[in-house]
Amino acid sequence: MFKPKFNITFGDLLDQTAARFPDKDALVNVQRGQRYSYRELRDIANKVAKSFIKMGVKKGDHVAIWATNVVEWVFALFGASKIGAVVVTVNTNYRSHELEYLLRQSDSMTLILVEEYRGNNYVKTINEVCPELASSEPGKLNCEKLPFLKNVIFIGDKKFPGMFNFSDLYTMGDDVPDETLAAMQAACDPEDVINMQYTSGTTGFPKGVMLTHNNVINNAYYVGEAQKYTEKERLCIPVPFFHCFGLTMSITTCVVFGATMVPVEEFNPVWVLEAIDKEKCTALQGVPTMWIAELEHPDFDKYDMSSLRTGIMAGAPCPIEVMRKVTEKMAPEVTIAYGQTESSPVVTQTRTDDELERRVSTVGRALEGVEVEVFNPETGQLCPPGVQGELCFRGYVVMKGYYKMPEATEKAIDKDGWLHSGDLGTKDEAGYVKITGRLKDMIIRGGENIYPREIEEFLYTHPKISDVQVLGVPSIKYGEEVLACIKLREGVEATEEEIREFCQGKIARHKIPKYIRFVDSYPMTASGKIQKYKLREWAIEELGLQEAAKIETA
Repeated sequence: MFKPKFNITFGDLLDQTAARFPDKDALVNVQRGQRYSYRELRDIANKVAKSFIKMGVKKGDHVAIWATNVVEWVFALFGASKIGAVVVTVNTNYRSHELEYLLRQSDSMTLILVEEYRGNNYVKTINEVCPELASSEPGKLNCEKLPFLKNVIFIGDKKFPGMFNFSDLYTMGDDVPDETLAAMQAACDPEDVINMQYTSGTTGFPKGVMLTHNNVINNAYYVGEAQKYTEKERLCIPVPFFHCFGLTMSITTCVVFGATMVPVEEFNPVWVLEAIDKEKCTALQGVPTMWIAELEHPDFDKYDMSSLRTGIMAGAPCPIEVMRKVTEKMAPEVTIAYGQTESSPVVTQTRTDDELERRVSTVGRALEGVEVEVFNPETGQLCPPGVQGELCFRGYVVMKGYYKMPEATEKAIDKDGWLHSGDLGTKDEAGYVKITGRLKDMIIRGGENIYPREIEEFLYTHPKISDVQVLGVPSIKYGEEVLACIKLREGVEATEEEIREFCQGKIARHKIPKYIRFVDSYPMTASGKIQKYKLREWAIEELGLQEAAKIETA
């Protein structure tokens, strides 16, 4: 039976890496001129952990982080993990409706946030959700909508009513004895949950995926191994920390190997190119649209990319021409990875020495210790090589479950331990996997998973909407865009702009439908089920998306 490489907690992992590479760069923010060694990262994590203890955060409590890729994100992750708190990652695109649901469903006790991101003011949003915050003493919030939430911590110099500042965490716990922290860290178990990632469900309600220390750390190790990682790597990280791409495949992989994290606070192709050039990065992460934006930037040739060796492209299919340009002009040993949040996330990955054809036409083969099989979704029988079926995964990567959703967990993981992906694919005789479609009703826009049901549930709250069907339509730039086909209530009128304005500030920008069409009826089966594929065929004609559709099927 396969035994994963590690059986360790995040806190112990950081301590071990800091002992091995105390003076090595751990974390570098080029834009802000910040640089921390592994010794400094460990010491700050200890200070933050003690301050959490002082605030009353205990093992198993939930600490939500709503921030861009700032260094404090990493400090909070390791500080919380050292005392056994669970880090709840919050999508930076979330608005009030989504934030309130996540904080309530996750029972988060503490929220750490920056001021704003791309015009979305987080401070204003949390005050809308918790109006009691403005008159609260820091650490003593009593919010009617969010009864668990007690601490709100602001990253930045400004002072806001009811909030601690993150800088307070560097000294607040000074009188907490080292022995207290050591005892709490020792009480953590590698099979404890360290991270909850929220992934939307077809029910319309996001689910908290519970990942353990062992889930994340082992996946991070094998992901790095597939890229031939050593402690010499310097990884540029423009993908968000709140995704598994950022947390597992970037932060944790670096700490496992003693490599250097070079995060970009939010995606900007120039910042990425500057970071690679200045810090001599050897690896880079990104969804295909990020790699394309970097390659096609008019100033691309001004930056030195010669240090780049490897990296990961994931989140959406990669066109062959893009992959060819990436290997020629940026990272010759770039890899493709595939998985999902519920599997920590990576289950298959190409290897650095795979030929280009394999790196473009497949998502690689299973990582060590992960079983990936294709089952007939109708019969449950194993499919022979090359035959399409549902991709299922088993092994150390499988999540502990969905938080407070036992039925959904049971539906996702069968009695034999197989996690059902909802993706259709094939596996060849050499073990290489191809993704061919989806059982799930899901849209992938520029690497972001969007679940139509979630948007439909939200749009149903509009007083003029009688029925709505949300689906993905092809896009040359993003792979897919969101279309809402809306039936209005009898006797009312509405405009596309009115519907979009209703969405503004309540759901993430990438979920707001790019296309809106008002319809009188939907194509139906004889049994009364809506045929979304027919709706999609009609929409491609209606919206003039034939060229994008051709690329999709090529």
